[in-house]
Amino acid sequence: MNSWSILISIIAAVGLFTHSLESFSNNLKEQANDKMHSVLQRLTGSKLKGLFTGFIGTGIIQSSSAVVAITVSFVDSGVISFHNSLPILLGSNLGTTITAWLVSFKIEALGILFLAMGFLLGYFKGKLLLISKPIFYLGLILFSLDMIGQFLEPIKNSEELVHYMSYASKPIIGVLLGALVTAVCQSSSVTVGLTIILCSQQILGLDSAIAIIVGSNVGTTTTAFVAAMKLNKTAKQTALANLIFNIIGVLVYLPFAIPYKNLIDSFNMAISYEVALAHLVFNLVITILILPFTKQFGRLIENRLLKS
Repeated sequence: MNSWSILISIIAAVGLFTHSLESFSNNLKEQANDKMHSVLQRLTGSKLKGLFTGFIGTGIIQSSSAVVAITVSFVDSGVISFHNSLPILLGSNLGTTITAWLVSFKIEALGILFLAMGFLLGYFKGKLLLISKPIFYLGLILFSLDMIGQFLEPIKNSEELVHYMSYASKPIIGVLLGALVTAVCQSSSVTVGLTIILCSQQILGLDSAIAIIVGSNVGTTTTAFVAAMKLNKTAKQTALANLIFNIIGVLVYLPFAIPYKNLIDSFNMAISYEVALAHLVFNLVITILILPFTKQFGRLIENRLLKS
């Protein structure tokens, strides 16, 4: 394949991956929308319950952007309070780490199996019909990831690509790149999935991957702001809180970028596992640091940062 064919194939595969993620998310939201209302009302009474709700919701839907946007809309409608929404935001960041592990375990080969299973279940009725589409779209996600990996194989030794990607090894540039790509794709899952694939193809190093993934947390906050633009002040406060939490994460990461990379590297695992581990540990540490102070952050945003 020539360069243009490879480029078009990669873009097509990434487009398929993005579409399948969006379709998977939308289908689950349509089926669980009413249940989600009642679950959120019952599972946001404490910080740990809210954290768990955000984590599980993002893990199932595979989109922290969707969970945060839904949370913003629920705050706007009064289903949950602003203060009770804050642990959900932290939990959604933790939920994104599931994507990293799914990609790291290299279960893409199961994509064809899930595609076939979802297709066949679509001919049945009742519960089997309901689960046919989620299974089909999950298969499409895994299948498209496999395609991306195959199309990247011929260019992994490209000197130009390696040269440009090397800039991401500088923490601040890697963070900005991760934020930009996620803001454009509107999905941190896409950024995380592509980052791990690039690492497994030896195009990205661990230092670059960690910086990009940290930046993806910031990039995914744009969805909440778009969702809150035409909503009330409390919904805007929720979107702002989501941004502040992730900026704090970046500020905590930057001074310790090199020691953190060395710590993760000391586990001597395959780089895809190291990236997934780095993603999990980072989000877990930020959650532990912020969760005890969500009320204080909430008051600060209400009284100082977004009064009107």
